[in-house]
Amino acid sequence: MSSAQQKRRLFLKSTLASSTLSVAIAAGLITPKMVLAAWPKAAFAAKEIDSALQAVLGSAETTPSDKIKIKAPDIAENGAVVPITINTSLPNIEGIAIIAAKNSTPLTSSYQLASNAEGYLSTRIKMGKTSDIIVIVKSNGKLYSAQKEVKVTIGGCGG
Repeated sequence: MSSAQQKRRLFLKSTLASSTLSVAIAAGLITPKMVLAAWPKAAFAAKEIDSALQAVLGSAETTPSDKIKIKAPDIAENGAVVPITINTSLPNIEGIAIIAAKNSTPLTSSYQLASNAEGYLSTRIKMGKTSDIIVIVKSNGKLYSAQKEVKVTIGGCGG
């Protein structure tokens, strides 16, 4: 397939996607208000960990668990994109929240999961400085936690 044909196909796909989205918005099927309706603004604005957890998960009382595994670098050379992978064998997971303890607003992300979802999550978070990453998993209405320290280097120098 020639480059011109590839560009034409990409243009047609983009045009079709934009048209479909425009029709859905015009018909009122998709509105920004609907998308942001469940946004837990207070949780992401909270300056303390307990306040953030209370706002997003309904409680701040957690129990440490060895059934939550956190894969993250020991040293992050770029605090703006720290890769995190969470794996848990806890049953009936309702939600997962990730906290960077020393960020000015510690809640980095929160996920509500379907009842049949696996306990696996991979994402990237932003960290302002060296800190513990705390993962809170809501399972059967109870909160479980695990943590790992990640050192953030200044300027990405690795030291």
